[in-house]
Amino acid sequence: MEIKIYTDGACMGNPGPGGWAAIILKENKKKEIFGGVKLTTNNRMELTAAIKALEYCNSEKEKQPTLKNLIIFTDSTYVKEGITVWINNWEKNNWKTSDKKNVKNIDLWKKLKELTNSNQVEWHWVKGHSENPMNELADELAKKATPI
Repeated sequence: MEIKIYTDGACMGNPGPGGWAAIILKENKKKEIFGGVKLTTNNRMELTAAIKALEYCNSEKEKQPTLKNLIIFTDSTYVKEGITVWINNWEKNNWKTSDKKNVKNIDLWKKLKELTNSNQVEWHWVKGHSENPMNELADELAKKATPI
């Protein structure tokens, strides 16, 4: 079974209040999940959107354990490159970047890696604000979820 997920994060100021959202498309059904935080960064919200989507899919897997192929669409190159390319080197280098600085958002990267390892996940980058209806909806929901 294939599940498509569109994620996005938003932040008013960076840091500032932020929101995250995910749209989960499964068997012609659409599930919208979202939330907000009073003080955060845009990158944390982008990561949180992906994490919350995977956590939701895992809770659904407990109810219906059919193997799922998850396809996640994000407009964040930070998330897409981080989870598909950079994370392996970060782990090898004790969570240090190539310039020997601590990786930012380690807590979220570790959680995302754990969730990715327990699922079959394919990652895709989509250009933000490019008239992709599901990406636009995720953006709108993330903004609405941002506490003011």
